Amino acid sequence: MNQKEKNSVAAAVAIAAAATAAAAAAAAAASTTSTSTNTSIAAATTTTTAATLTNQPTTVTDDASTITVQQIVAESTSTRMSSVSVNTSDQLATDSATSETNIWENVLSSPRYVVAPMVDASELAWRLLSRRHGAHLCYTPMLHSSVFCRDPKYRREALTSTVEDRPLIVQFCGNDPNTLLEAALLAEPYCDAVDINIGCPQAIAKRGRYGAFLQDDWDLLRRIVSTLSKSLRVPVTCKLRVFAEIDKTVKYAQMLETAGARLLTVHGRTREQKGPLTGIASWDHIKAVRQAVTIPVFANGNIQCLQDIERCIEETGVHGVMSAEGNLYNPYIFEACYPPSWEPALEYLDLVERYPAPPSYIRGHLFKLFQHTLCLAENKEERENLARNSTMESFRNVVYALRDRYLPYHEGRLIWQEEMSDHNLKLPPWLCQPYIRHLPEENIQKLEIEKIETQNETVKRKFRDEEGNEISRKRLKKLKRIARRPNRPAIIVKRGSDLCCDCPNPVSHKCVHKLCRQCCRNKCFTENLDCAGHRNLTKTRRQMAIEFAAKRKAIQDKI
Repeated sequence: MNQKEKNSVAAAVAIAAAATAAAAAAAAAASTTSTSTNTSIAAATTTTTAATLTNQPTTVTDDASTITVQQIVAESTSTRMSSVSVNTSDQLATDSATSETNIWENVLSSPRYVVAPMVDASELAWRLLSRRHGAHLCYTPMLHSSVFCRDPKYRREALTSTVEDRPLIVQFCGNDPNTLLEAALLAEPYCDAVDINIGCPQAIAKRGRYGAFLQDDWDLLRRIVSTLSKSLRVPVTCKLRVFAEIDKTVKYAQMLETAGARLLTVHGRTREQKGPLTGIASWDHIKAVRQAVTIPVFANGNIQCLQDIERCIEETGVHGVMSAEGNLYNPYIFEACYPPSWEPALEYLDLVERYPAPPSYIRGHLFKLFQHTLCLAENKEERENLARNSTMESFRNVVYALRDRYLPYHEGRLIWQEEMSDHNLKLPPWLCQPYIRHLPEENIQKLEIEKIETQNETVKRKFRDEEGNEISRKRLKKLKRIARRPNRPAIIVKRGSDLCCDCPNPVSHKCVHKLCRQCCRNKCFTENLDCAGHRNLTKTRRQMAIEFAAKRKAIQDKI
């Protein structure tokens, strides 16, 4: 262990010792019992954060080692065990009475309006824009725990923040308790809580066995939540989707609470409700969870305006409401304001100048802010320019062009002639407004109509999968070919169930070592092997390097 790692370990041990002393002092004072303990822990977290955050983006160190993390885990666990040992029955009663509001009030400052964790969308610049316009709490985008642990650049970009960007919750996905704990310990000094994503319904989550596809393995989830809650100084929260049955959803939430979750965010849709089949979120499920647990609950789903937020709080009794899509289409949603799209767009671009974001993030935000405007035929050129260019200048030019075109209408100098379309807009298209999704029944009906219309026409056919998503003809042929071969589906099903020999990730069936990509790469590097399935030629390239060095030496000897 080098000197830098020793210093890191010493600092971690000192923090753990300070937390132990604070817990013991709190236990000795009957008047301050559990509340003072939580306050002291929150103060310690705030002090650590204040020392690391400035008005400039946070600089995250890249020298975190496995040894350091292991020692931090040991010290943190020891601290919690000693804290528990000095608790009396009176303290436990006080903890139970105040557990519902401790994290919500003392740690997160009683947030009601929450910006959701959104991949490629809830980056620092967007979080700051949302906070300026009413957001009380923000989440980082979902971070992959294993990548976060091994990639310093990924870690540095993910944790970029400022002193204004608080309170902040960092969200991780994964399926290995130890990897998630290692990632959480690295992020702990830079956030107010750590969230576990068990609600992502996308295909990539199914392939990686995380998100909503962990909800069938309650034992694993219990181990993950318990491991993190026992070893972290900051609270552990969970964002989940519901089951079709309310009773099962309630038991699911209670299991997470028992495992150590201090706050739940309940998205009122099942994992099957996505894409064209998204449908309406069930607030009845959210209400049932809220009534069944003693920890704070956030609601998510069906939020398109501030009135929806207030109605959701009234009907479900939740502590706060999380907005994802509603916030993306109108970042002023928490102020009940519908500004012209160019105002938040220019404000966001100004923030990006200070806190850079990838062009793909910026383009995605602008497409959503100008969603209804860019759907109009007269803005085809601006839509193409936005899609093809990646410079800040080109992004600003698109915003300026749309502003110049619609500002006279907004100011009343020209009269807007509404186009006859199926958008059913109640607001002019240049104003920020929610995106209204079709109901699943409407999508199914639309597909049937398209099928009838294209039967006798020579227009290009549209191909769709079983869920109604448009796919290529090549992909459709592959799906049909798979369906025709009764002996092959077993292999395809096997892909989702076989796990790597060294970790919980899915195995690559082309790998000669029966490992996932990362484990195979590590094995080839340490044992000097090749893997044709992963195209890893470590042994071959090393041999070529030796032969090349020998040839070069021979040539130099001749000279």
